[in-house]
Amino acid sequence: MAGLTLKHICKRYPGGVVAVNDFNLEIKDKEFLVLVGPSGCGKSTTLRMIAGLEEISEGELFIDGKFVNDIPPKDRDIAMVFQNYALYPHMTVFENMAFGLKLRKTPKEEIRRRVDEAARILDIAHLLDRKPNALSGGQKQRVALGRCIVREPKVFLLDEPLSNLDAKLRAQMRTELSKIHATLGITFIYVTHDQVEAMTMATRIVVLKDGFMQQVDTPQRLYDEPTNLFVAGFIGTPQMNFIDAHIEKDADNLYLTFAGCRVKIPEDKAKAEELKPYIGQDVIFGIRSEAIHDEPMYLTSMPDSIVSATVEVTELMGDKIYLYLALGENNLVASVSPRSKAKVGDTVQITFDMSRAHFFDKQTEKAILH
Repeated sequence: MAGLTLKHICKRYPGGVVAVNDFNLEIKDKEFLVLVGPSGCGKSTTLRMIAGLEEISEGELFIDGKFVNDIPPKDRDIAMVFQNYALYPHMTVFENMAFGLKLRKTPKEEIRRRVDEAARILDIAHLLDRKPNALSGGQKQRVALGRCIVREPKVFLLDEPLSNLDAKLRAQMRTELSKIHATLGITFIYVTHDQVEAMTMATRIVVLKDGFMQQVDTPQRLYDEPTNLFVAGFIGTPQMNFIDAHIEKDADNLYLTFAGCRVKIPEDKAKAEELKPYIGQDVIFGIRSEAIHDEPMYLTSMPDSIVSATVEVTELMGDKIYLYLALGENNLVASVSPRSKAKVGDTVQITFDMSRAHFFDKQTEKAILH
């Protein structure tokens, strides 16, 4: 098993294009680390540098305490699962899984033991005699995982391995991967652009944008305490609502004003030292969809943050309804009870749970207060 250390890792391409910039991270042994971000943010490039498939332009990479910048991929004791399964069509599942071990001249009895064990973990023992064209997408992905498991590597690298699967199978495979990680006790480094995958599987998440690390944290802390506007908007479905607002003081109270509305900032937040420099200033007000309510019980209990908005679209999700609302020039999404009576075209009263309000600096886009 192994931890990894990345010190000031950079990747520059000819022409001055910088794909990864000053990447610093300690990855713990047995951790499930997920690199997430939009296309072109540098997450796959980082993974490929760890694998040795891309040369590191600057910085140092250590695997299990060993400097590996100049060590070829085959000697790094890592295994990589790609987006496409890359199975040999003329070989059976058993032969595909055993192929790498045969190249290493592993004894036949040991090959059989490792393949059987991996097939048991992945629940594909009944498929060992089949060829890839007789397998479903999920089964092919399991075989690709099995081919790596039999090598018993120190580190597992996974580059968007579920992106070719349908939604139901993706959800199932997320659970399976978490179980496999727990069973094997191997360090997993996983790349995805899908923040749902990141939130559900990771012990820690690295959020990347334009080659720079934005935040490294647990899924819950990323959701509750995003470090800047980008992370706040990227993590969470639907994304956080953002409103340009102004903080004003009236007597001993602080208020947010926006779109002709005025809502009270709770006393604990109003007293926070971080907010004091912004009194009389413009800020960006952030609020999650589940912190916006239209039910009478919330309107009664949160009277200081009631505003009126127009319903533009409704989406029934079964256990909740998404209300797409217009509030002046602002568009909001509220996640409300399926009992909500709001209809398209209605003007409804909503209230913000201001205990869950986020405030961001309008110039720097950095978080001020959560």
